[in-house]
Amino acid sequence: MKLHEFKFELPEELVAMHPARNRDESRLMVVHRATGQIEHRNFKDILDYFNEGDVMVFNDTKVFPARLYGNKEKTGAKIEVFLLRELNKELRLWDVLVDPARKIRVGNKLYFGESDMVAEVIDNTTSRGRTIKFLFDGTDEEFRKALYELGETPIPKEVINRETEPADKERYQTIYAEHIGAVAAPSAGLHFTREVMKRMEIKGIEPAFVTLHVGLGTFRTVDVEDLTKHKMDSENFIVTAPACEVVNKALDQKKKVCAVGTTTIRAMEASVSANARMKPTQGWIDRFIFPPHDFKIANCMLTNFHMPESTLIMLASAFAGYPLLMEAYKQAIKEKYKFFSYGDAMLIL
Repeated sequence: MKLHEFKFELPEELVAMHPARNRDESRLMVVHRATGQIEHRNFKDILDYFNEGDVMVFNDTKVFPARLYGNKEKTGAKIEVFLLRELNKELRLWDVLVDPARKIRVGNKLYFGESDMVAEVIDNTTSRGRTIKFLFDGTDEEFRKALYELGETPIPKEVINRETEPADKERYQTIYAEHIGAVAAPSAGLHFTREVMKRMEIKGIEPAFVTLHVGLGTFRTVDVEDLTKHKMDSENFIVTAPACEVVNKALDQKKKVCAVGTTTIRAMEASVSANARMKPTQGWIDRFIFPPHDFKIANCMLTNFHMPESTLIMLASAFAGYPLLMEAYKQAIKEKYKFFSYGDAMLIL
């Protein structure tokens, strides 16, 4: 498929700037692949489509406050530093993005607030990318505490066009987030409340948890017409033996296995065994999924409404089937569903 096939006009007012008042009050579009039927429901209704023994697979990564603001030495120019990934814990080396990049060169020092936190730029990686070394006199625990106090919740400002608010700290995080490492939230999971999870338990719907630390590349638009030429950023993931046991049991019993989000399904697809079951796996994944693709594990999927020409809509299209997904998006725009991280949800059955 070609890039232009995923281009559509999205009215600006349909991009959600804030989440629903309560997590489970979002709208839910239900797309039936077998019949082509499209239903319009509320997220609280999601469990109507699942029965005892079915499984929901969640990404339990935890977003860390990755956006820092500092000042350049001598000039005092304000610099945004976006932490991407830790390269070396002992040396406190990090891959980051800086803005404005033209002002930041190798050897520059950056000072953060009134704290003792200082960083030195030691390498260039991409046009906006740098490797920095934090110069901090203290234990690792003290360093991380200081870093997290300085950091800001990394809502994707390129799309959610507003300043970060205090409420984002809690709302841009799933309620089951556990393993720190993401710079963006696995947004399909943002709709779940403790009440919904409790109702799952009562109904006998089992949870399974995988971890994929979401990177900024998730939101990067594709800039090549030939999709086979697009390169995904690498992201760290872990699929544990307990998760495999729950999922494989459900598959053996012909139950539903629902991937909650595109990041979850990418981790699942990276852990497929020779007999089409999940196996314990960990490492780095840069697989780009677009139509056509034969999904091996998940047989249903929950996702949000994604931006035009994004890798996320391409994966959703591969799962739902391109014609059906584009019809669903056409209806979503007509019915004024909210798009992106804080928007509404789609269940693909």
